[in-house]
Amino acid sequence: MILPPSPTPTSSDGYDTSEPSEEPTYSPSPAEETYDPDGRDDVSGRNCDFSNSLRQFTYTVSITNPSTTDSFSYDMAVNWMKAKPADGKAYGLHQRSIVVGPGDTETYTAKYTVNQSSIGQFWYTCQITRAHKTRM
Repeated sequence: MILPPSPTPTSSDGYDTSEPSEEPTYSPSPAEETYDPDGRDDVSGRNCDFSNSLRQFTYTVSITNPSTTDSFSYDMAVNWMKAKPADGKAYGLHQRSIVVGPGDTETYTAKYTVNQSSIGQFWYTCQITRAHKTRM
């Protein structure tokens, strides 16, 4: 024997008390794109070099702004560090602020000139130690 479907539950006053059907939900669009002020993930470096004749460190830095809507100012710091032994000593520091438009990449060469007239053989490495970004 087949039973008819059970009736929808109702309260004593005759109103439907079943669960309401799901309504479509709408989320508001974000007012602003969020960003991390530590912009080191947006930055890369290459060609860490030292010129004996110029007594100058150089490092090519590229900054890519991942935002599709906002420009950012990047407050950059590049250090040329002692590599052997790696004791935390810095040979030089270059600082610069640079504005990068939405989706753009800016590339520049960081430079630091050593004051010593002659330098023997030494080991060094380049590090981007700061890339603080601020929305423009």
